[in-house]
Amino acid sequence: MSLRKNAFWRRSIRLSGIPFGWKFVGNRLDLERGGGRSVEFGVLATTRLRLRLWQDEDLEPYAALNADPRVRQFFPSLQTRRQSADSMRFIRRHWQRHGFGPWAVEVIGGAPFIGFIGLSVPPFDAPFMPCVELGYRLAFEHWGRGYATEGSRAAIAFGFSTVGLSEIVAMTSVGNQRSRRVMERLGMSRNPADDFDHPNIAAGHPLRRHVLYRLAAREWAERAT
Repeated sequence: MSLRKNAFWRRSIRLSGIPFGWKFVGNRLDLERGGGRSVEFGVLATTRLRLRLWQDEDLEPYAALNADPRVRQFFPSLQTRRQSADSMRFIRRHWQRHGFGPWAVEVIGGAPFIGFIGLSVPPFDAPFMPCVELGYRLAFEHWGRGYATEGSRAAIAFGFSTVGLSEIVAMTSVGNQRSRRVMERLGMSRNPADDFDHPNIAAGHPLRRHVLYRLAAREWAERAT
């Protein structure tokens, strides 16, 4: 269900006057406003990164990182090229449905695609749902440079200041210390009572137990001032 249509969206997510009416124009997502006027939407820039909408040519490098055992260490399996293509289609539909989603990430003046960073509505049920999740997945050769933290800060700012979210969460397998350190650097906090078994991972699988980190808009605003 679209967040726009459920009670959580009405209760907890303020849209700050942003109207609905999204459409893709080539590789661009336009936000249609009143009077037939449209504006380009969906691109963020940081000091080193450009977070943008997905392009068809992103599929090959995206499939490559999803087939890398180092990138997929804390996932139950690698992804095939077809699965990566399906994932790209899902992300594009998410943008069209919600007006936000995971951005494709490029290094300004460098690599044209290094992975994704962004916000999404998890497609499963859990005790903390409904929610909006921060996610990031970068190619191995771009690890250790602070890109995940840098891009995630921009995504979080967009979620709170532009979309008007009341809270953003992040989750990962218990043992994924690298990802958890990113969450902690972003000011997110974990309550062990929120830990959960991921419903899309088989019972008994060593990666099924997940931790949940939270960041409230109020906490983010206090740190930003």
